[in-house]
Amino acid sequence: MSEFPASLVDFTAARVLVVGDVILDRFVYGSVQRISPEAPIPVMQAEREIAMPGGAGNVARNIAALGGQATLLGLVGDDTGADLLNEIMAVEPGISAQLVVDETRPTIEKSRFIGSRQQLLRVDREVTREPAAAALDALAAAAGVALQDCDVLVLSDYAKGAIAPPVVTALVAAARAAGKPVLVDPKGRDFSRYRGATLATPNLAEAMLASGLPCGSDLEVIAAGRQLLADSGIANVLITRGAAGMTLLQAGDHPPLHLPAEAREVFDVSGAGDTVVAVMAAALAAGRSLAQAAYLANVAAGIVVGKIGTAVVHPDELREGLHRPDPHSTEAKIASRGQARERVGLWRAKGERIGFTNGVFDLLHPGHLALLGEVRAQCDRLIVAINADASVKRLKGPQRPVQDERHRALVLAALGMVDMVVVFDEDTPIPLLELLKPDLLVKGGDYGIDQVVGADVVRGYGGEVRVSKLVEGQSTTATISRLRD
Repeated sequence: MSEFPASLVDFTAARVLVVGDVILDRFVYGSVQRISPEAPIPVMQAEREIAMPGGAGNVARNIAALGGQATLLGLVGDDTGADLLNEIMAVEPGISAQLVVDETRPTIEKSRFIGSRQQLLRVDREVTREPAAAALDALAAAAGVALQDCDVLVLSDYAKGAIAPPVVTALVAAARAAGKPVLVDPKGRDFSRYRGATLATPNLAEAMLASGLPCGSDLEVIAAGRQLLADSGIANVLITRGAAGMTLLQAGDHPPLHLPAEAREVFDVSGAGDTVVAVMAAALAAGRSLAQAAYLANVAAGIVVGKIGTAVVHPDELREGLHRPDPHSTEAKIASRGQARERVGLWRAKGERIGFTNGVFDLLHPGHLALLGEVRAQCDRLIVAINADASVKRLKGPQRPVQDERHRALVLAALGMVDMVVVFDEDTPIPLLELLKPDLLVKGGDYGIDQVVGADVVRGYGGEVRVSKLVEGQSTTATISRLRD
């Protein structure tokens, strides 16, 4: 599938209905400096907490991140967890959430505590009893209505009760009658409960459990997959195999398709299965074949496991992944704000010190190189933020910049000392500083630290600010003047 054109990674027309177990994922990050005197356990000093939709919610987030439209249906309790999920969903672009309240059970929550780059503990809050029949009826009815405006149905089963047999039966029948594919991220030993579905996406352990067969080699995986298809009445199966990649078994005379793993670095596998089923659904909704969708899902899985927590994949990352660039290449270093935040989170989780400097960087000269080298010597990662063209014109006049923002970013990204380049539209880098929170801010100039724009922001969260002296006789303005003369 190497001939798959990256230009076809367009999911803006994809409309996907996601029904399943919605979970509130909490990630608490901090540092560990000592062992508790009360028990032989680490003491974590909590520093920040992130809450995001997990389970079926993460599937919807992935579809929306790809540029598609996701309608999310699931069950929640009548509690603060549900309130928080609704608040998050209300501001998530591309997601329309209809969360049905089941007053007999609380909202499912998973809290992960991560200290000094290690997950120390996970705390689950849930009730295992079956959901109320009235809540399941309401969920199935709402999904039946929502299906009319969607192209693909995803059943995200985390074995928490929302994907109960009556719900599955009703929705699969409705989707088949409407000629719409049904994708299932399955759980349990008996896949026949999903009979009639278009595709199931079990991982290796789930495939072994459901088929009763070993899955150690390609041939064994093929045998297990074919057994699943014969027993379950599901048309196709995509078995995700971790470091061994994926294997797609299709109905009819199609030969098995083995896709090798794409990951360059595995940091966190949380939610990788959600990404796979989301990409499969969005690709099918956008008119791709099963094989093309599997290829895209494999590339996306390789990207998402290099991120922290239940992360998502963006279209530009997927396009880059299709070309398989060196992660240190020039193009790969230029990041959007969303990508920058994710990369900084990964670097910070590894314990790396992050440096930041900003400017126009119109015509690169020795003074710029001296500044960048000085910052890089004091950190593990260097972020260079540059003013967008419109911002430069406001600050420097209509004749500037000489080089447009894309070319300025490419030149900076080509430098080995630079790890990431981000373009900002504002007149100051303060919004970026508030978003990325670098450990060190360095600005070149002949003024005091208190005059550095953003210094109060960085020092406010405990970061360091420094001023680098300019190299005598080196400035972009002087260079442009000499060229004009």
